[in-house]
Amino acid sequence: MKIKDTNLNWTLNVVARVVVGLVFIFSSFVKGVDPMGTSFKITEYLTAWSFFGMSFDWLVPLATFMSMALIVVEFTTGVMLLFGAFRRLSAWVLVLMMLFFTFTTLFDAITNKVTDCGCFGDAIKLTNWQTFWKNIALDVPTVWIFLTRNLRRKQRFERDVLITLFAMVAMVLFGLFNINNEPCIDFRSWKVGNQMMEMDENAQVKSYVTYVNKETGEKDEFLSEELVKRMEDPAWEEKWEWESSRVEDPHEIKADGFSMLDMDMNDHAKELIGMDDYLLIATVHHLDKVNEQGQQALKSVAAWAEENGVLMVLLSSALSEEVQSFLYENGLDNLDFYFADATAIETMARSNPGFVLMKGGKVMGKWHYRHADEIEEFNL
Repeated sequence: MKIKDTNLNWTLNVVARVVVGLVFIFSSFVKGVDPMGTSFKITEYLTAWSFFGMSFDWLVPLATFMSMALIVVEFTTGVMLLFGAFRRLSAWVLVLMMLFFTFTTLFDAITNKVTDCGCFGDAIKLTNWQTFWKNIALDVPTVWIFLTRNLRRKQRFERDVLITLFAMVAMVLFGLFNINNEPCIDFRSWKVGNQMMEMDENAQVKSYVTYVNKETGEKDEFLSEELVKRMEDPAWEEKWEWESSRVEDPHEIKADGFSMLDMDMNDHAKELIGMDDYLLIATVHHLDKVNEQGQQALKSVAAWAEENGVLMVLLSSALSEEVQSFLYENGLDNLDFYFADATAIETMARSNPGFVLMKGGKVMGKWHYRHADEIEEFNL
């Protein structure tokens, strides 16, 4: 299908490239901020999906490489679209990527095997169906970009090479920086400065109930105290039908699925996170992947904590026997340790090990093990 080279068609091509290009740049940037988070999401896909009995577990060791490859290709494509570099090549890459994204998200929406695609990292959370329809919306300008890829084509080889190489190198360096550090922008709940639980003892637990109007289908949520008053109306039950209820406890930790279990499966998360004094949590989401530098960081930070009277605990997803053996081998058997789900720990800190300093329910600091020496500079 040949599209006429008119001013209108060219303008629509430019608008489509700008819109899709900016979406790709934003999407890749928020993933590039946290390539390890994208790696964890790819691992989730690889372990959850299978086709005709064939699993993809064997690709898990390549998850970090796949994460970086996806981020770099997506960012580079976005920049190429925005600046009109290699328009035929970028149009082909865009079509192939959108085909992959669209069919992947459709399958994911139908099966719901992975509940969050991670297409915008932790910056924006979308449901699987929202993600699919977002891709459908992007497919429209994508088709137009592809059909008009030859309009007003000029030979600008050197310029296009510079733009493409700059985009690739910039995102590779940016991604590698964030892999070797905690993300430079933290979109997660355990961001430094966040209050993870309410410390006001007078804060009240609130109960909410949702009712549906039988005539209009309108949904409304009421505080339980307000509901009692409304139910005094004899016509209430004729008009409204109960749908759901929820409890809002201000003293709950503001991180889904987070716990700090002892060996008897007692959860100490609230009492530890809510401590008035400093608490330093060494997070280890994969004990078998702690390298020598990470081990040395644990030892030096534990020594600093002991000297300064700071309670330090280890939070791991490994078996108790493995944790005890690890601590003994590294001369850290005096540390108390607790257990949590690996995903919850990965959300807390990407580094393995990582260090999270808490006080009064607030995140005071967070460090990658490569920068453990910076903890000693923290003004307690």
